[in-house]
Amino acid sequence: SVTKTAFAGDGKAFEGHKFPELKYAFNALEPYIDAQTMEIHYTRHHKAYYTNFMTAAEGTEMLKTPMEQIFANMSKHSATVRNNGGGFYNHNLFWENLSLVKQEIPTGLKAAIEKDLGSFDAFKEAFTKAAMTRFGSGWAWLSVDKNGKLFVSSTANQDNPLMDVVEAQGTPILGLDVWEHAYYLKYQNKRADYVTGFWSIIDWNVVEARYKAALAK
Repeated sequence: SVTKTAFAGDGKAFEGHKFPELKYAFNALEPYIDAQTMEIHYTRHHKAYYTNFMTAAEGTEMLKTPMEQIFANMSKHSATVRNNGGGFYNHNLFWENLSLVKQEIPTGLKAAIEKDLGSFDAFKEAFTKAAMTRFGSGWAWLSVDKNGKLFVSSTANQDNPLMDVVEAQGTPILGLDVWEHAYYLKYQNKRADYVTGFWSIIDWNVVEARYKAALAK
């Protein structure tokens, strides 16, 4: 059975860190993300981050602490927790934000993007630039800051905007993995083609739900 993973702010009580099931088959996002990349990315890379994080958390309060709270105090934790906890959480968000069917962006979220970022095209350009100019491995993000305003940023490695160690802090609602393992089998060094394809497989309904949850905090 395929279940949809819970995301932060969806009203569910924290029940411990669980490795999520995907809500679609490995080949469901083709031609944008190929089945082999999906399988390796999910079963090896993502699972390794989760396993390593759980090993590091064993015997500590982290096992009972939501990732968002761990990230808020990330400066007090080890690089192992930062890298693997980030990798576990970031991929959870990434898989949830992908859709089998191309979607129109909900009007409420689109209006918020236009208000805070100028226009949808301006947002798309800024997000694409964040993904393309991230040197080496990392992520591009659309997040909500503490004042409820949307902003675009990028982070290195497995960092994310929830961490107290990053410059632009907030609640991420959309993330794009630009590590080479996310696209190299299909696109090789053509990151731009991978980023372009991403716009066709975003689950905007999930992004909007994350946006509303972030505003309700």
